[in-house]
Amino acid sequence: MNEKSVTVRDIAKAVNVSIGTVDRALHNRPEVNPATRAAVLRAAKKLGYRPNRAARYLSTGRKLNIAVNLPREIAAFFDQVQIGIEQEAEALAETGVRVTFQRFSRMGVGDGASFQTALESAADGIVVVPGPAKIFKPLIKKAAEAGIPVMCVTTDSPGTERISVVSIDPEASGALAAELMGRFLRGRGKVALVTGALSIADHAQKLKSYSRISRLYFPEIEILPAVEAHDTEREAYEKIRSVLERHNVAGVYVSTINAMPVLRALRDTGLLGKTTVITTDLFPELVPYLESSQVAATIYQRPRTQGQIALRMLHRFLMEGEKPRPEFRLAPHLVMRGNLPFFLQQKMASGNVARVLNDLDKLL
Repeated sequence: MNEKSVTVRDIAKAVNVSIGTVDRALHNRPEVNPATRAAVLRAAKKLGYRPNRAARYLSTGRKLNIAVNLPREIAAFFDQVQIGIEQEAEALAETGVRVTFQRFSRMGVGDGASFQTALESAADGIVVVPGPAKIFKPLIKKAAEAGIPVMCVTTDSPGTERISVVSIDPEASGALAAELMGRFLRGRGKVALVTGALSIADHAQKLKSYSRISRLYFPEIEILPAVEAHDTEREAYEKIRSVLERHNVAGVYVSTINAMPVLRALRDTGLLGKTTVITTDLFPELVPYLESSQVAATIYQRPRTQGQIALRMLHRFLMEGEKPRPEFRLAPHLVMRGNLPFFLQQKMASGNVARVLNDLDKLL
């Protein structure tokens, strides 16, 4: 059936119960047998039922509550995601939306408990940066069973009931880095890969794509085992330094924003400026390295835009029943010394680099 034509009456007919029973089951009210509630929810999902939430909120005056769960680390990236969500929430304020942020330590640490808190907060929808699948698969299933839609942002949670994901295309990002690295190295040498954790979908997909493209077009380049830094500076520094001291590394690809400890390790081993480095994202501390070509290129992921789109899509789903596409992938932007002025533009002269970088998404 067309999802916008499905009514409570259709569900009642399918389950052979009263309309009142369906209404109580859909809104998790008491006095409904658990087996009946489960049957109603199954029928609603099968038929594609979406309630007219906009009319309900406008008539009752109740705000639409959206919970947003983001990591604290790495702040230079996830603070920008939050700013994007806040800007979109401000634009949607007249519709009665209220956004509550909860920040956990980092991906894989505290994210499960944070999501559980969102589930218990009577949220109408959740925007989340999902961590390891073994943690989030049952949690997102639990949300779906409670009728709470989940929107993933910056990375996906494949094989779950989330309604969509907004992120940079990880395969395009990894492939772009591999092509660049291969050309910089002229098809020879050892390359170290640094990521957050291979249990995170986005991180694993980037490295898988990188390896595939590198082996396809540059078979003489040796790819060293991936360094998992878990988004902690100390771990990133110590692990990559150990790799640099044991191998004659010609190139380093950092697939997350955690580039600074890697650059410090290169400096401390005397390899900074002698090793081709490709990083991810753009933040004030990285600018001098791009200007001096100590970082050959960085792949900008537009975090603010990701946040804006994620909230917009979830809001439309909740208020209008507009089902989003399963994936919303943004194209990565390549930043090098030659086009860095485009991003920094005239404000670079004032020295206010942080503000310029905060405005990057407005330029794209």
